[in-house]
Amino acid sequence: MRLLTIEDDAEQARFLLKGLREAGHRVDHAANGRDGLFLAVSEPYDLIIVDRMLPQMDGLAVITALRAAGQRTPVLILSALGQVDDRIRGLKAGGDDYVVKPFVFAELLARIDAITRRSGDVAESTTLRLADLEMDRLARSVRRDGRLLDLKPQEYRLLEYLLLHAGQVVTRTMLLEGVWDYHFDPQTNVIDVHISRLRAKIDPAGNRPLIHTVRGAGYCMREQE
Repeated sequence: MRLLTIEDDAEQARFLLKGLREAGHRVDHAANGRDGLFLAVSEPYDLIIVDRMLPQMDGLAVITALRAAGQRTPVLILSALGQVDDRIRGLKAGGDDYVVKPFVFAELLARIDAITRRSGDVAESTTLRLADLEMDRLARSVRRDGRLLDLKPQEYRLLEYLLLHAGQVVTRTMLLEGVWDYHFDPQTNVIDVHISRLRAKIDPAGNRPLIHTVRGAGYCMREQE
């Protein structure tokens, strides 16, 4: 997806840009409200992430101007202002979601996915597919080329996370937070072990590999290298 972040804090902006690009998104950045508004109305974005407290034009004014111009691009507000009244004002101004700083990056990515699903009027699918691999999320079963695979619960969760982010680079931090619910690095090889076991079941000899290592970044589930 193509995203726009409007954030004046340089360190926070670097963190956002790095994480979003690692997740496979194309991201533009504006350091103040006026530049952000200009980009938002002149370029096609799938989602805009905007801070509340911005120089030249605050975040709520940016959102209000966008909506007044008929711009329906989803907006996620990312702000240190986290009181109930602050969140209500943000949503009433036209924001689609509100995330309070500090935040967990995996949750931010999940919120982005949820907003874009809603904006596209697409219901969350109960079946995930990639090539000849199919996951039935209701039956909690996985088949490749019609063959039922025997996955352990953690292997299933890992595969589900990878399929939900198919085509994107999934970092180790994202996997630790999204699959193991770790918000720190335990300094173990738990990810490598589970990826190896999952590959043995998903990508046996003779099948096109679907799980790829992206050196220095993480993993990506896709059809081709």
